[in-house]
Amino acid sequence: MKLFALAVLCAPLLPISTANAQTYGDLDSTGEKRDKEKTSKRRAIQEAEVVREIERGFYAVAPIGSTAYLGTLAAPGPSGNPILRPGTYLALGVGQDFVDQERLSMAWEVSLAQGLHNGEVFSDLASAGYPANQLIQGDTRTITPLAMLEMSFYPIRRWGIGLRAGGGMMFTPYLVNAQYFEEKVGQPLPPIHATPHPVVQGGPCLEIYTKLSHLSVGINVDIAYAIGWDLSATGAGYFKYTF
Repeated sequence: MKLFALAVLCAPLLPISTANAQTYGDLDSTGEKRDKEKTSKRRAIQEAEVVREIERGFYAVAPIGSTAYLGTLAAPGPSGNPILRPGTYLALGVGQDFVDQERLSMAWEVSLAQGLHNGEVFSDLASAGYPANQLIQGDTRTITPLAMLEMSFYPIRRWGIGLRAGGGMMFTPYLVNAQYFEEKVGQPLPPIHATPHPVVQGGPCLEIYTKLSHLSVGINVDIAYAIGWDLSATGAGYFKYTF
């Protein structure tokens, strides 16, 4: 009788103990799952916060420098100065590094370049009998849309040395009214300005990545030939921001 009474008293405690054991087990597994989730989130945040010292990718670039003509337009004019003198060069462009390796990068770039040059007076050239390919309107502006490819190697981690090549179309618009010009000079405007001139160009480049991870500076030296215009050399330093 005593054993029966003891069994009756202990029976209600068995499910409770089992339930408690299961509950504690569930809590332990839930805690482990939460710890894993927290660790995973922490790792993802740390990886997202990694800052690259050298950024490559989509960029904007602004070269500024000077262009000098080397062929027919560099010949002495009536004043003794070149027919078209060295002048300022300014461009704005965008591009993208489509190859990004530790020792090698490749990029495409499109830009709009402008040049501004002082030139000999047209009437002086005409009266001196200069040929048609040297008869210019005087001071001249050039506007050139360009597409370029660049490949650079990195002998030093932050220094890239490479080559650029590409081409575009040069426009040398009239800077005076045609009717006014003909009335004052007595001759039509020189035809060399009337048509666009296809351009091929290329040359070496140097890029230095600064301690600011998105900003680099560099120098481009391009030799260009504009068909129907002249051979030229351009040296330009630039600032580049990579997004």
